[in-house]
Amino acid sequence: MALTRRLGTTDAVVVGLGAMIGAGVFAAFAPAAAAAGSWLPLALAVAGVVAYCNAVSSARLAALYPTSGGTYVYGRKRLGDLWGYLAGWGFVVGKTASCAAMALTVGSYVWPQHARTVGVLAVAALTVLNLLGVQKSMIAARIIVAVVIAVLLTVVAAGLGGATWPAGSGPAVGPVDVLQGAGLLFFAFAGYARIATLGEEVRDPARTIPRAVPLALGITLILYAAVALAVLGALGPARLAVSTAPLADTVTAAGASWLTGVVRPAAALAALGSLLALILGVSRTTFAMARDRHLPGVLDAVSARHGVPHRAEVAVGAAVIALVLLVDLRAAIGFSSFGVLVYYAVANASAMTLRRDEGAPARPVPVAGLVGCLVLAATLPWPSVVAGLAVFAVGALVWLLRRRSRPAAP
Repeated sequence: MALTRRLGTTDAVVVGLGAMIGAGVFAAFAPAAAAAGSWLPLALAVAGVVAYCNAVSSARLAALYPTSGGTYVYGRKRLGDLWGYLAGWGFVVGKTASCAAMALTVGSYVWPQHARTVGVLAVAALTVLNLLGVQKSMIAARIIVAVVIAVLLTVVAAGLGGATWPAGSGPAVGPVDVLQGAGLLFFAFAGYARIATLGEEVRDPARTIPRAVPLALGITLILYAAVALAVLGALGPARLAVSTAPLADTVTAAGASWLTGVVRPAAALAALGSLLALILGVSRTTFAMARDRHLPGVLDAVSARHGVPHRAEVAVGAAVIALVLLVDLRAAIGFSSFGVLVYYAVANASAMTLRRDEGAPARPVPVAGLVGCLVLAATLPWPSVVAGLAVFAVGALVWLLRRRSRPAAP
């Protein structure tokens, strides 16, 4: 059963904004500053360029293949079954971990002493919301995005208004440090693919998706640049690098400590927005992989009443709840960054095979995106790299065993 095309350009942009402008912007700048120091704006620019290349490649591919699954579908169509499978594997596993990280972030802001309990309740509530239909999810996403952007703009105004540009650049950094900072910041950008994974539910995808992806990314990059200048101006790179709540510390340093009472619930709301979009995207990729029998076929089902892949959504929700009860927050984020960068590397490699009549982007765009993804992935902290490589190796082994176990075609 096919999914219903209900989402327009505005809805698609909101999905991307809800996924990108989430909890990452409240936390990513501190570890990135610890790596890149006063070169944080350059790291942000590098992450933005790589994200732009990925966005263009993903948008062109999504317009050509407007079905659920994103790069899982593109990789299979353009590069072969293994590459598509690995992209889907990395996305589902990595983003399930990212869902858990967002749920734990919600808990840590709402009720720190019982973060896991709150996280479980958040996942359960958003899973039920998604089961009621994608349009109801869009209403919630629009509200969350509007509130978070308003709070971020208020923080930017306070931070820039009270900026003193304190001395202290932190430890000396080199090119690899800047790249590591960019890789960590990329975690906060990695939401625009959610538009592509919902391709089967977008109206006129050939026009809507190529418009929505760059628009969502552009809005996010402008906002992130303003936030980066505000936190650097108020805290300086050394203090920013050790901050556990950089935006709250920014408004305090700028003499607007009353705003900390706004930043904390906004961070929780942002994490909810990211979690909502993440569950949507992971469930759609799970549904697509089940449809191709790369995951259990029982997940290949669409609700006749609400038009959503209800079994895939329940399965994803259950997996996320299990991880919330077990996962380490920082490890989940590090692995997710690695998985997402590999995912987009496959997307760029797929875009490199497009012909002009298929909407191929200018050749340097997917090439730069592919190289950028691989470089940023390689410069992440080594535990994240090792864990990521291990998970992809397991995925390749599973694919090989399944292929050998299939009966030969007559």
